[in-house]
Amino acid sequence: MESALDHRTAKALLEWQFELGATEAIGDSPVDRFGLPGTAPWLARPRRTAAAPLSVPAPAPDDPVAAAGAAASGAATLADLRDALAAFELCDLKKGARSLVFSDGVASSRVMIIGEAPGRDEDREGRPFVGRAGQLLDRMLAAIDLSREASVYITNVLPWRPPQNRDPKPDEIAMMRPFLARHVELAAPELIVLMGNISCDAVLGRRGILRLRGTWAEAMGRPVLPMVHPAYLLRTPSAKREAWADLLSLKARLRDG
Repeated sequence: MESALDHRTAKALLEWQFELGATEAIGDSPVDRFGLPGTAPWLARPRRTAAAPLSVPAPAPDDPVAAAGAAASGAATLADLRDALAAFELCDLKKGARSLVFSDGVASSRVMIIGEAPGRDEDREGRPFVGRAGQLLDRMLAAIDLSREASVYITNVLPWRPPQNRDPKPDEIAMMRPFLARHVELAAPELIVLMGNISCDAVLGRRGILRLRGTWAEAMGRPVLPMVHPAYLLRTPSAKREAWADLLSLKARLRDG
């Protein structure tokens, strides 16, 4: 039986399909799509499946900076602030430290010294600046007639020792900044000495102690003097000349203020 289509007609129909955009055959025989019933498989609605349960996101953890701010603002005295720090559980440094290193010296002093973080000796004794760097600091203060026993109040940005004496991380500094700000408010010094890069970061928002040192700034409503940390002077004795100049600047500020 002869086919109803000759090869020329079949070729023309195939080319017409190509022009319409057809690129491949999907069956062994042609399909009259206009003659199919409305129940064709590709017109049928897809089978509904049970919707997967919505995943409920876990509640966001407490914002440690906001929590620190709330805890610090509730402290009416330095003793309250120490208790608030002791009860603060969101800083992981607390878990590895032996002691809470809060402060030393006379709280009513005109000068407040802010260091960086406790070291091994400070963690053992629970007081800031008691190791070799602290002993050098005492000699530096004595050279301008100051002392922690009578005329200086001392604290650190971090109250807990970082593991292996590493530098504090940015999130740790941010977490402790509200406590530090409240500490300054309650101690109410006339001026602040910032010892090292970390304290400059926490109070001034800047680092680069070798550029900042010796230049008075304003922060937390008070004059602020950045100085190199005594630990740096132990490693770099040649920097003691600049440290002595900074001490004289501090002495002059106290005398003229």
